[in-house]
Amino acid sequence: MKKTFFSMLALVLSVTLVLSACGNSNTDNAANNAGETNAGESGPVNMTFFAPQGKAPLEDNSYTKHIEEKFNVKIKWDLAPADALVDRRQLLLASGDYPEVFLEGKFTNTDLLTYGKQGVFLPLNDLIEKYAPNIKAMMEKKPYFKDAMTATDGNIYALPRLNECYHCTFAQKFWMNQEWLDKVGLAVPTTTDELYAVLKAFKEQDPNGNGKADEIPLTGAPNKNVWNGNIDAFLMNSFIYNDNSKYLILKDGKVEFAANQEGWKQGLIYMNKLYKEGLIDPASFTQNDQAIGQLGNREGDELVGSITTALVSYLVTPYDEKHTRHKHWVIVPPLKGPDGVQLAGASQGIGEFQFALTNKASEEQQIAAIKMMDYAFGEEGALKSEYGAEEGFGWKKAEEGEKNIDGAQAKYSFKGLPKVDPDLIRNDSWSLMGPKDLSKEFRDLFAVGQDPLAADGYETRLSQATNAYAPYSPKEIYPTGVFIRPEDTDAASQLTTAIQDYVMSNMAQFIIGSKDIEKEWDAYVKGFDGLNLAKYIEIYGNAIQKQ
Repeated sequence: MKKTFFSMLALVLSVTLVLSACGNSNTDNAANNAGETNAGESGPVNMTFFAPQGKAPLEDNSYTKHIEEKFNVKIKWDLAPADALVDRRQLLLASGDYPEVFLEGKFTNTDLLTYGKQGVFLPLNDLIEKYAPNIKAMMEKKPYFKDAMTATDGNIYALPRLNECYHCTFAQKFWMNQEWLDKVGLAVPTTTDELYAVLKAFKEQDPNGNGKADEIPLTGAPNKNVWNGNIDAFLMNSFIYNDNSKYLILKDGKVEFAANQEGWKQGLIYMNKLYKEGLIDPASFTQNDQAIGQLGNREGDELVGSITTALVSYLVTPYDEKHTRHKHWVIVPPLKGPDGVQLAGASQGIGEFQFALTNKASEEQQIAAIKMMDYAFGEEGALKSEYGAEEGFGWKKAEEGEKNIDGAQAKYSFKGLPKVDPDLIRNDSWSLMGPKDLSKEFRDLFAVGQDPLAADGYETRLSQATNAYAPYSPKEIYPTGVFIRPEDTDAASQLTTAIQDYVMSNMAQFIIGSKDIEKEWDAYVKGFDGLNLAKYIEIYGNAIQKQ
């Protein structure tokens, strides 16, 4: 392994890496605190950006040219294929011959702390304070954004993309066949008891009217195949909070574990009851997204009565007028459980960390780079970075009467844009590359179809469905991304994987009935001792306590 590593390192070092040095610009930084970088007599500020390699050259990209001109910079690109991005950036960092800017690098929170403490990545706190008013304003407006960026030592070593997909915030949803409800004479359920009655009717009363007992009352799929398609993602929240990830609950700032509590047991008992009576599709524990789509869109009689997933489009196609089956599918809001628990699984819109500045960057390069990133956290920069530098190709100004997701006048629109050859390789934006503002407020500037059942209204449909979940959000949510302390990194990785696997495998066995929950629950709970659950909770508790 050592031989292989040093061979790879030697290969990288043999490649000519032209990392341009900073130009001697006479930019008056104080005068340009929040604006563009003025041209100096010596020309633009030169710097190298590390980024993933796309299908078109980034040096010719319209947005690249736009920000180079706006901020008087010249970017040299050091690119790596997406599937080799991590290996390539690791070799660069190991060689010591790395660029001034990592625009993308798939850095984990632990990576940032490690390279930050080594002095390779520069703290951005002062640069943000002086030269990034848009980022600073966003941190004040959305405290969770600031918290997610701030390491345990108080420093900000990288910028993430703020991506607030509204319907993603409450993605542990449940959808139901309204046509079948009408056939059996029942309303959308509001409690777990009512859901049981509905699923029982779906199974026994032939709602598809073909005279066969072929109805599937409730289906799903493993989360890795269908987003929040696992049976417990929605149902467990009627018994105890289920984040569908690390199984952590936050109460008064204190971290608790959900999957060994009495509420979790009662949720499993309920799901086992549904399974034993044939109300849960056995394929829910194994099938993939293609199987779900074939099940929902099959010709002939409809077979499915309900599904747990973030997107009903996994099951039925809503995107064109030829398919109409999706129109009778409705959202089921969070159900009240027997003890009054009624919660919605929630998450926050923080993506991977993108932008990091290295100690190779001069003061002039640092200022120019942070200003370029800050630009994409303003409306104009976010618009051009994501959808295109020029109006009329990837976006346009909305016409009078075009409405946004809330039914108000929209500012921008995608409607009526010129038809583009599907084989055309676009090179007018950075799209989903680099940090930027994709907050709900920004997204809400765009026009969407107002009819939730029309082909162009799916986003509206998802938004309206999400509105039914928002009131049931927990008061406290364990942050989506946290900085694990360096000394806990290895333990956190091992414990998280082991505990997640243990919870999921036992859950399936308890639901299916291959394990008797009454007889084997205590042994299951005891099993967490061997997995060092106490250390797991301690690590994630420490991760949200800033120094």
